[in-house]
Formats: sequence, C-alpha cells, structure tokens
Amino acid sequence: MQNKTFSILPVLFAIAASTLVPGSASFARVHHATAKPAATKKATAALNALPPLAAQTALASNPPALPAKAWLLMDSDSGEVLASANADEPLPPASLTKMMTSYLVEQALRSGKLKQTDLVSVSQNAWCRGSSTESCMYLPLNSQATVIDILRGIIIQSGNDASKAIAEHMAGSEESFAKLMNAEAQRLGMAHTRFMNATGLPHPEHKSSAHDLAILARAIVHDSVDYYPIYAEREFKYNGIKQGNRNALLYTDPTVDGLKTGHTEEAGYCLVTSSKRADMRLITVMLNTNSAQARADHSRALLGWGFSNFEKATPIQPNTVVTTAKISFGKVDTVDAGLGAPWMLTVPRGQQVQTTVALTPGLEAPVTKGAVIGKVVATSNGKPVGEAPLVAQADVERAGLLLRAWQHVAKLFGK
Repeated sequence: MQNKTFSILPVLFAIAASTLVPGSASFARVHHATAKPAATKKATAALNALPPLAAQTALASNPPALPAKAWLLMDSDSGEVLASANADEPLPPASLTKMMTSYLVEQALRSGKLKQTDLVSVSQNAWCRGSSTESCMYLPLNSQATVIDILRGIIIQSGNDASKAIAEHMAGSEESFAKLMNAEAQRLGMAHTRFMNATGLPHPEHKSSAHDLAILARAIVHDSVDYYPIYAEREFKYNGIKQGNRNALLYTDPTVDGLKTGHTEEAGYCLVTSSKRADMRLITVMLNTNSAQARADHSRALLGWGFSNFEKATPIQPNTVVTTAKISFGKVDTVDAGLGAPWMLTVPRGQQVQTTVALTPGLEAPVTKGAVIGKVVATSNGKPVGEAPLVAQADVERAGLLLRAWQHVAKLFGK
C-alpha cells in the first residue's frame, strides 16, 4: 500500500501541506530511514517510465499520449467517456480500492444503517503495526473510533487499519465485506472489477479497470453529496498524528476536489481525480504510472485537454414538447412527450448537436404522467454523444369498453 513517507511528493506539495510528517518519533525515524537522494529517485523514475500510451478512443482531436498502463477521461454528468486507453483492462487498483470502501460507508450513513457517532472497534487483524510498507490511520489496538473519523482516515490518510476496522464493523469480517463491495460493483456496472479486500493490498484476483473506477468515482460525486467534501480535505489529525492528503493536485489546482491516490509496487502510482470548472465536471483515472509526480502531471495534462476541448450543450430546452406519441385504447389518441429532467451534454467545442426521437412502439392506455415512452438520442459529427428518456406529459386514461371496441374495428380497417 502507499508508503507513509512523503519524500516522493513534489516540493511544492510538501510546502503547501506544511506539516505532512507526523510528530511521533517513530514515524520520523521511518521517514528518515527510507528517504533517498533526489538524484537517485529521478534516475529510478526515468528507468521505470512507461512509453506514452496513445488514446484508443477520443471524442475530440489530439488527445494526449500518457505514460501509464491505462487512463481515462469521463464527463461526470453523463458518464460519457471522452478519451481513454486500455480502459477495460483489469489491473491492480491499490488504494483506489478504498473508494468502494468509503462509498459503502457513505451509503450506510445516508440510509441510517450507520451513524457518524457509532463507535468502531479496532481488532488485532485491523490494527496497523506501524510498518513502512503500508499506510495507516494509526488506530490503537483494541481502541474505538467514530465512524466519521474512520471515514476521514480512509479517504485522507488512506488507512488500511481504518478500512479493515469498518469492514469488520459492517460485515463481521473483511472477507464478507468484500462480498458487499462486489455486489455494489455489479450494481454500478463495474464489469471488470473483483475486490478481494477492503484496502487494495496485493492479491492476484484483486483487479479493477480505469472505466470501472471512473464509474465508482462518478457514483461518489453524485450519491455522496454530504460526504464528498471530505475528499478535498488536505490533512487529518488522529491519535496525535497529522497526515496530509497524498493527492498533490489538491494543493496546486483549486478546481480539483478529489478523489483518491494509490500505490503498490505491482500497481505503480495511481490517481483518480475530479475537477469542476464552471458548469463542467470531469473525472480522470490514471493507472500504473512510475511516480507520484507522474500521476499528478499526467492527470493535470488530461484535465487540461478535456476542459480545453469540450463544452456543455443543451440539446433540448426544459419544458419543451419534443414530440407527440400516439396512444391506443385511450380516452385521447395522443400524449405530449418531453424530457423528465434538464439535459446537458459535454461535446467537442464548436460542434453542432442533432437529435432524433425513438418512441416505444405499440403504446396503449393507461399511461401515467412521467412514464417513460421513448428516448431522444443526441449525435455530433455523426457520433452518439448521449441520450435521455422521453416521458409522458399527462395522464391518459383507458377508454371504456364501447370506445375500445370501436378503436379495434378502426384498426382493422386501417383508420
């Protein structure tokens, strides 16, 4: 898991964080013992650098080629993939796994299954022994911590101990919690993901893809509104130890407000970010880069390309009748169809958007106001860029027996 030293991060990151190194003497000794000369780190990073990976899909021209095993850019509102490479390849996600752990905690808080003040016990299995090979919240053995502190420890400090403790609290064991993680992954449509633990510690079957992780990030942004601001918090102090968020972009780009870093030797340096500028929010996923600096730089480059090359468009204005649908066996023959909610798309800058309508065939009364009776599909330069459901704008009651009989006869004669 992520090393709890911070010497690998950029100097600017360290300055901005101001106090990334905890005050405990034991932590200071580990930090000192694992530090390497800057020249050595640069040489190692250069040696391990991957060749630039060109985009395999892109909705705008000249996407960057990024040295990573997989990367992706997604529009948060629609879930549309704007550019990607190796997006569906299952790879070790390292601590990006903890996005699912935190998401399950957040949804349990939303539903009332958990309360922020509930106490979580720290078992021998969950306890972090303070080794330099994993990241920890430093929960004392056999102690208790509130759910909200545990959530911060997972998101900000990337605590393996916090992740294991909440897994045991919610499901009885980490193994049982992994089943909950996989069930939620399936519900969200994460087709190339299998979780074996709550932390992302290496396991040969523990994999996820760039696209799946973007789907999860989007779910957090949309479903965890009350708790999403935690992902932007730069530091958290617990048990007398202050640790900084390892997402370097939080210190250098004010539009970035999440989400999670990850690192193991097998997974390389990984980062999922979310950034909002004006009315557009973009999500990036960077898997297996060669350094903490690289994952930040490549994510920054991808966000820059995305915001420069895309804009928001409203294909159909709200409260507009899009089309009129024919209804059989109703007291009226037709019903207006329109959008059920405002519809905005992210499209390449300067490109026009066209729409086509597809109504559900064979519509029959009764029809309830708000029922989906078709869809409208948007295209740009001949490529689909999104779709939205069309809903009935009024109730249509079923006709009486005599009127229905007449309508059947009229159908037979093609009237």
